[in-house]
Amino acid sequence: MTESVLDYMTRLGHAAREASRVIGRASTAQKNRALHAAADALDAARAELAAANELDLAAGRANGLEPALLDRLALTPARIDGMITGLRQVASLPDPVGAIRDMSYRPSGIQVGKMRTPLGVIGIIYESRPNVTIDAASLCLKSGNATILRGGSEAIHSNRAIASCIQRGLAAAGLPAAVVQVVETTDREAVGALIGMPEFVDVIVPRGGRGLIERISRDARVPVIKHLDGICHIYVSRHADLDKAWRVAFNAKTYRYGICGAMETLLVDQQVAERFLPEMARRFQEKGVELRGCERTRAFIDAKPATEADWHTEYLDAILSIRVVDGLDQAIEHINHYGSHHTDSIISEHQGEARQFMAEVDSASVMLNTPTCFADGFEYGLGAEIGISTDKLHARGPVGLEGLTCEKYVVIGDGQLRGQESC
Repeated sequence: MTESVLDYMTRLGHAAREASRVIGRASTAQKNRALHAAADALDAARAELAAANELDLAAGRANGLEPALLDRLALTPARIDGMITGLRQVASLPDPVGAIRDMSYRPSGIQVGKMRTPLGVIGIIYESRPNVTIDAASLCLKSGNATILRGGSEAIHSNRAIASCIQRGLAAAGLPAAVVQVVETTDREAVGALIGMPEFVDVIVPRGGRGLIERISRDARVPVIKHLDGICHIYVSRHADLDKAWRVAFNAKTYRYGICGAMETLLVDQQVAERFLPEMARRFQEKGVELRGCERTRAFIDAKPATEADWHTEYLDAILSIRVVDGLDQAIEHINHYGSHHTDSIISEHQGEARQFMAEVDSASVMLNTPTCFADGFEYGLGAEIGISTDKLHARGPVGLEGLTCEKYVVIGDGQLRGQESC
């Protein structure tokens, strides 16, 4: 690349801004045509995708990439199938753009309502998994946004091959290639440039480790949709059905250890701890989950002593911290103090207690008798998600198509004049 990284990123930004005006007014049929054509292109390019992915895997092995990261990087036939299915699923979702709600007449005779509109240009910065390229591109396209995708250097060949298929889909629908652009350079300066171009980029979505997200949140001159941690809790109430609680808590932790919705801390009411904890511990220990407990917890089960740091930790591993609490108020206090405002659940058969928990816990998702691992855009009926937000402005929780749009007021009149009789 002969031009500087800044000049290159500026060129991408300018092209994305121009393309955003085209995709923003594209019809639903045209966007769906692009998505289906991209799915067809992926299906036809399986050998091309596999060859590009092998280049990344070979480089990863040579650089000592850990097996878990190599697994995330791999584009297996099943994952290619998943990308194709994902494109077609997004095409089948309702288009939020242009939807008008809450139209009402005012005393003046005007009508006032709100219309959904694209955000404009979305920059997405992510690591490892090349299938994120498809997830991000499809959601941005369907919601009428242009996007600039900056994947990890370890997946550069795979991302380029996937981007080529997306470009074929855009061309088949008569849409400009700049609607979806993959950053071609692996230079880290590209990230700094992308998050510092408010004239071209309307929002940044980081997907990756805490270090990446902290850096972007600190340095970005563009609004960011993000979450840092998934320190998720389940509180087993004194009014819980214990059989239900054993099953729900076990699923919340062991469904998948590495997802942001996995339970990391289990809170148990002291009135049921003696009956609940021994059986719960047995199930977890049979699964190989390491238990770390407070002093009261360790009076009932064999567990390592929990430290203050444990309550602040997102393990993303087969480790669970457990605390016995005096009741609902202490459970809520613990969650709001130590949690990450992601997802928290109560197991209880008491309606009033459940309503208090759901009203007072300050998290993006609050649940009743449900494992926290349900915190997922697909499970929420969004079709897919660009990520999960723990912020309180714009989007909160799983961010799907609607979260990639905003609203503007629409006002309809027929010649009314403010402060005067209408002509």
